[in-house]
Amino acid sequence: MLQGEYGEAKALAMKLLVAVGDIFDAERMIKVKSVQVSGVSYKTIGETGLEFLEDLCRKGAKAAVKTTLNPAGMDLTEWRRMKVPSDFARRQLRIISAFKRMRMNITCTCIPYFVGNRPRFGESVAWAESSAISFANSVLGARTNREGGPTALASSIAGRTPLYGLHLDENRKPSHIVQVQSELRTDLDFSLLGYALGRRLGHCVPFIRATSMGRNFDHLKTLGASMATSGAIALYHIHGVTAESRLIKERHLHFLERISIGKSELQSAKEELTSAENPRHVCLGCPHCSLEELGTVAKIVRGRRLKEKLWCFTARKTCEQAEKLGYISAIEDAGGVVVRDTCMVVSPLEKIGVHQILTNSCKATHYLPSLSKVQAALAPLEECVGFAIGRS
Repeated sequence: MLQGEYGEAKALAMKLLVAVGDIFDAERMIKVKSVQVSGVSYKTIGETGLEFLEDLCRKGAKAAVKTTLNPAGMDLTEWRRMKVPSDFARRQLRIISAFKRMRMNITCTCIPYFVGNRPRFGESVAWAESSAISFANSVLGARTNREGGPTALASSIAGRTPLYGLHLDENRKPSHIVQVQSELRTDLDFSLLGYALGRRLGHCVPFIRATSMGRNFDHLKTLGASMATSGAIALYHIHGVTAESRLIKERHLHFLERISIGKSELQSAKEELTSAENPRHVCLGCPHCSLEELGTVAKIVRGRRLKEKLWCFTARKTCEQAEKLGYISAIEDAGGVVVRDTCMVVSPLEKIGVHQILTNSCKATHYLPSLSKVQAALAPLEECVGFAIGRS
């Protein structure tokens, strides 16, 4: 492939992967089972990224393994309802067209593990999107490094990735023990814990002990997303919960550095992230809302009329499942909007009249002020929805 025997696109992909492998002293390439590609929104990749993707198409690039996509910059069919500018929409649709020609799955979600790209324990994959990487490594026990958009795209085309980092057993061992000394009751508590951990530890593999942690996928999803936002944590272990925690012997933990996280650290993280004083728009789904979260929203708003705007961001496939269960009609009959294919972070909120939001996502509150000049405040999901229906 590197020598061009399989075409120019594969040669370019392998050239990039070999360069990365050289940087990290990888011994060889390994095959990957799947890829998650980031850099799908026109807001984040711009004209340069669009031209790069179209050039790859001209060079004959095709996905060699199952490849799913991160969120685009808009709902691909209902973008007018979002009031997305038409020039933005045209360019976004060109990006999607390029991915289609490369035979990639137009999932447009940051939760590919809920919509058909769910690697098995021990499988090597090449995923971009920091929250998905964390879930794949930690919850599922698959193996991926923190890929960027270009390297993930190269792995899709070549079907390979360099063997280094979290693909190796020795780099998956815990480096710190974290004792959580605060009860975790809500989704926001898990999000704040992740943010406090990432901010404090930076890049490491924490082994977390807590009395109030179970195998709730939505809680683990938001925990990992926040850790990867404030730090560079791509793998965590939770005693008795995550995939590889049972393989870690107590004697291996004896000499590790120990830290504790309590209620004061969670409160500090919340205060640091809060910038909105008067939110008038509730946004949920960063990472994307799961089927269960949409069900919770539907249960709260059913038969009510919203007093504030409510947008729930989710995957198109999740939305289709929710429609069959009556969740979407309940939300939209109340005046809410279910937005597919995009999320609040990579959509042009600043261009469609959104200025201050209430959300349950530390990841969103971290990125929105700088990416979109949108201010945000934090509350658990149920309180966010309660605010939208006018509860004090």
